[in-house]
Amino acid sequence: MAKDLHAEYEINLREFRVEFSRGGAYTGIVLILLGVGLDYSLYPHMQLEFAAVRIGVSFLIYGIIRMMETNWGKDRIQWLTFAWLVLPQIMIAWMIAVTEGPSSIYYAGLTLAMYAAGIVLTFGLWQNIVFGALTILFYVLACAFHPNSAGLRGIFAVNVMLLFMAATVSAVYTYFNERGRFMLFRLKAELANKNEQLEETNKNLTEIKGHMLQQEKMAALGTLSAGLLHEVNNPVNYCLMAVDVAMENPAAKSNAPLYECLVDAKEGMQRIHHIVSDLKTFAYRTRDTSSLKKVFLLEKAIDSAVRLVGHETKGIAISRDLPSDTLVQGDEAAIVGVLVNLLSNAALAIRAANRAEPSVHLTAAWEGNSLRVTVQDNGPGIAPENLARVFEPFFTTREVGKGLGLGLSISYSVIERHGGTLTAESAVGEWTRMIFDLPRAA
Repeated sequence: MAKDLHAEYEINLREFRVEFSRGGAYTGIVLILLGVGLDYSLYPHMQLEFAAVRIGVSFLIYGIIRMMETNWGKDRIQWLTFAWLVLPQIMIAWMIAVTEGPSSIYYAGLTLAMYAAGIVLTFGLWQNIVFGALTILFYVLACAFHPNSAGLRGIFAVNVMLLFMAATVSAVYTYFNERGRFMLFRLKAELANKNEQLEETNKNLTEIKGHMLQQEKMAALGTLSAGLLHEVNNPVNYCLMAVDVAMENPAAKSNAPLYECLVDAKEGMQRIHHIVSDLKTFAYRTRDTSSLKKVFLLEKAIDSAVRLVGHETKGIAISRDLPSDTLVQGDEAAIVGVLVNLLSNAALAIRAANRAEPSVHLTAAWEGNSLRVTVQDNGPGIAPENLARVFEPFFTTREVGKGLGLGLSISYSVIERHGGTLTAESAVGEWTRMIFDLPRAA
């Protein structure tokens, strides 16, 4: 885990190092060129020679800056930073050698560069140590080749000691700066991880809230439908008995229009009985896993769902293409709820499209041990940017107050509990297709 964090840290630090190194290099060029004023004040007789060297070093540093902007350079940013920092040190060492040796004021430039490397630039510890050692080496060589170096051993020794102290301080700064940057990155990574966990928790809470809202509505609906079933069944049964008696009457049998009216009345009473019964079954859905082991006919579930949404699908042709065997395993009431939601959504979409021949087509086909069910409508379709979000809790394209955006999310969870997946396909302006699988009855 720590190794992965360090690798990610290096990747994230790369762009930061590129930006910092580029800024430092441009600053270095400005300082090198401004040194022309120092040359003019101290060594006017060597000004042209020194100016030519300064311009040459500045061009070399600028070339390194251009290399940093390439992918190759970004992968080697620390080496390139090291290179442009060493160039001014070599220049300064040469100036020390050709001027006053150990007592040259240019010695201060070496110290300034070492402090900048440790305090400002995003250098690694080992790079800073090597840079400090090279700086001291350059100074020693510059003084060794100067004719007056033998008579200035005291100043030379003091300067070398001060350079060593500057290199040590720079290395310590580099070490703690690097640790500080890594700790800051680790804290940011931990914070991002906590935010992701919090978002996931909020998402789960939102889904739980949606399920609880739906369950509360279903519980209220179940109580209402149970009362309706008790209150409505008795008068419906009385009516059915009265119609049966009337249909047996010879006068009714001899009067065709009257007998036809009695048949219609009987069918109407039976439909009322079925609707109330379906409503109770739908409302008493449960999340108990034992209900998933029950077997039922999908065809029967479709019948129930079609009856429950009859008022919404009025005027819409609902066709079916089912196999002879539709015996599946699962929670029948929950699947009825899924079909009700899909049919209701299809009806709303079709009416919004104002189709001349509105239709919904239900198909089912066995694929191995799964029955693949498809509900397709000829509505306006779903926009590509919304297709991937239709199963998100509280996502809806309806007007405010026309829907909570929970239906498809709950339907997705129901199918998932049955070991399948609810998917959506659509062609904008033509059709929408909802597909899910149900396991074959054991």
